[in-house]
Amino acid sequence: MIPLLVVLGVLGVSASGPLIAGTLAGTSVTALAIAFWRNAIASLVMAAPVAVRSPGQFRRLTRRDLLWSSLAGVALAFHFVCFIVSLTLTSVAASTALVCLQSGWIAVFSVLRGRKLPVPVLAGLGLAFLGVVAITGLDLGSSHEAALGDLLAVAGGILAGLYTMAGGKARQTMGTGTYTALCYGVCAALVAVMALATGERLTGFEPAGWAGILAITAAAQLVGHTAFNHLVATLSPLVVSMFILLEIPGAALLAAVFLGEVLPGGTYAGLGLILAGLAVVVSGQRRTRREPRIAPELGAD
Repeated sequence: MIPLLVVLGVLGVSASGPLIAGTLAGTSVTALAIAFWRNAIASLVMAAPVAVRSPGQFRRLTRRDLLWSSLAGVALAFHFVCFIVSLTLTSVAASTALVCLQSGWIAVFSVLRGRKLPVPVLAGLGLAFLGVVAITGLDLGSSHEAALGDLLAVAGGILAGLYTMAGGKARQTMGTGTYTALCYGVCAALVAVMALATGERLTGFEPAGWAGILAITAAAQLVGHTAFNHLVATLSPLVVSMFILLEIPGAALLAAVFLGEVLPGGTYAGLGLILAGLAVVVSGQRRTRREPRIAPELGAD
């Protein structure tokens, strides 16, 4: 089941960047509209089965459940804003690569919380980040506009790390449907407030724009994000975020095919390095769990 969810998750999030960039460029849809509708629709879709089959789950939510789900939703809202706006300023490959570096930020947050990183984890992260460099070629900030887009993508990656870690906490006591319905709902509500504050419209788009929003919601939100939200209950946030690194070559390939962007020369070598880094991190964490004297699994309590 886990391998299938990983594949679905990677395919879903890989489609996110190209779909968003294409929708923003070819229609009148706004960045906040994409962030709002993908979360509002997904929240309703995920809440409906829970409400029908087990409505008591929502009544049994604790303060802890509400706290971590809300924190995840807030982080997700600002992540989407940073990521979507960055796609209008820099390339899909560069934006996706920087946003997907959330595994590095999760490692940094773990160190700040006083955790010692096992050597295999450090080695795996290093290999994966070399893969990112191979794909992007460090071709970032080629203009002032692109530099701003890159900076927003970095912020989006930090927020994605916080979202994944908060989600890991929430999923310790919550089912996937309950958590995602609440998290996506909080995210949609916050984005709606941002839209009202900035005067950015959320409706009135042409059919092609709505088609883009629905495609983004189905692929990236319902399949991609929800698959990883399910996995974060059984895998550590670090391992989940390492899988998300596969979005980088995936998005680059899709952008080359559908948007005509030039495929980075190191895409295939980068993919190999990311996979090798992922294997080293997973192996290192399994070894850590078998050794009781070593700190607990990175990113999980």
